[in-house]
Amino acid sequence: MSRETSGLLLGFVGVCIFAGTLPFTHLAVAALSPLFVTAGRAALAGILAGGTLLLLRRPRPNARQLRTLCLAALCLVAGFPGFTALAMQTVPAGHGGVVLGILPLATSAIGALIAGERPSPTFWLAAVAGAALVTGFTLYESGGSVQAGDLFLLAAAIASALGYVLSGKLVRAGHAGWEVISWILVVSLPVTVPATLWSMPGDPAAVPLWNWIGFAYVALMSQYLGFFAWNAGLALGGIALVSQVQLLQTFVTLLIAAGLNGERVGLSAWLVAGAVVLLVLLARHASRPNR
Repeated sequence: MSRETSGLLLGFVGVCIFAGTLPFTHLAVAALSPLFVTAGRAALAGILAGGTLLLLRRPRPNARQLRTLCLAALCLVAGFPGFTALAMQTVPAGHGGVVLGILPLATSAIGALIAGERPSPTFWLAAVAGAALVTGFTLYESGGSVQAGDLFLLAAAIASALGYVLSGKLVRAGHAGWEVISWILVVSLPVTVPATLWSMPGDPAAVPLWNWIGFAYVALMSQYLGFFAWNAGLALGGIALVSQVQLLQTFVTLLIAAGLNGERVGLSAWLVAGAVVLLVLLARHASRPNR
């Protein structure tokens, strides 16, 4: 098997893992509080990450890197998981998957603004069209009104995009992607562990096993192990090739939501998801910045 093929397969495994985040979060918050799911997933993943860093004897980040890690943690440990947990209490996972399909556009836009780049007008046209399309979809799904869950999803997308940009700065500085997310989780432990203990259900045994499985998935797979498959795929197959696999994530989320959560995914969701993917492709093609 060639390196490119291996990279694509590993990248697809990573995408499938991340695609399960919303459906399994939806499952977890059906019986567990959003605070516990948010803090607990990061605490459990952080303990695993700390052990991995110790085992591999990775060097500690310096003071400047630590500041970036803390900012990224606010976005990727508190922001995105917290807002998605709140959203999954009120909107279906498939709906959330379509809304978050705009995340690549949001990440590129925020990255361009922070870096002072000037992407082409076509890029911004695609970004605005994607935002308008997702907004129209949410209004259509909710009968013309904006749901609280949609606002939480918007906040989650912004937090995730900003977190990816911040962690991307460390990756471009020469740090492995898995190492960056590991340190992000570790520096969060002084907050996530006490928050987990404080928000833990009074009688854990009373929580159905199925809901604990949802929690375990987002803690071990979505929050940590998925990054290993994804980053290994990028390293083997190349970023330009393997990153295209990410375009499948929304569709995989819709399939998982239908199978795991029993959601009925309407034609509008598939059509909007496909249109957003086309806009992401257009934006990527037009994203050669002019400084």
